[in-house]
Amino acid sequence: MERKENQSPQGQTARVLIEFLEVAITAVVFLKGVYPSGSFILDVETGAFERRRYMNVVVQRARHPQLRYYIHAAVSGLLPFLQQGMVERVAVVFFKADYVPLEKFVFKLAVNQSYDSKVEEADLEVSLRSFLIKLSVSESLTKDLPQDCKWEITAYFRSLPQTGTSKDAELWIPTDTKQWQQPPLITPIKSMSSDPLCLQLYLEHPSLSESLV
Repeated sequence: MERKENQSPQGQTARVLIEFLEVAITAVVFLKGVYPSGSFILDVETGAFERRRYMNVVVQRARHPQLRYYIHAAVSGLLPFLQQGMVERVAVVFFKADYVPLEKFVFKLAVNQSYDSKVEEADLEVSLRSFLIKLSVSESLTKDLPQDCKWEITAYFRSLPQTGTSKDAELWIPTDTKQWQQPPLITPIKSMSSDPLCLQLYLEHPSLSESLV
């Protein structure tokens, strides 16, 4: 990761977080088995993902250029908004053809805007590594998805960015995915709370009454 001198604590934190989110979201997509072997026509051996090492943990990397670009572009586009504390949650949403959500992996985060001390990136990375380890063994907490399900990356902003003043803001468009009518069932996976970053990872599923509709 590129480290810049004289970067603000918020900038340092956001850059580490962006790289982590890209890896973690790829891990979520791999975990759910959305792209089984043979889903893409590749010039390499069969498989949509390949094993890599990140933060001394074995992770998955998307092999298909379009899949890899979508995840990278979506997450990287959040960088200036994370630095400013504008992003509240980043979610990987799996939904049916009618855009009704089936399952959400939610990263709820807060970057302390008043933190002005040096960021110990090594300590921050140790904390984030534990999320990747926990995520890799969380399949039993998830639900089976239909074969025709779709997914998207959704960001929830504390305040909406001005689309006319930022190219990054123009990358984000309102989602067509519908909202649940009842509060979701929440299953915690992992959390951390330490300056300059607070982060929670949890699952959301529709309530039992909504599932029957």
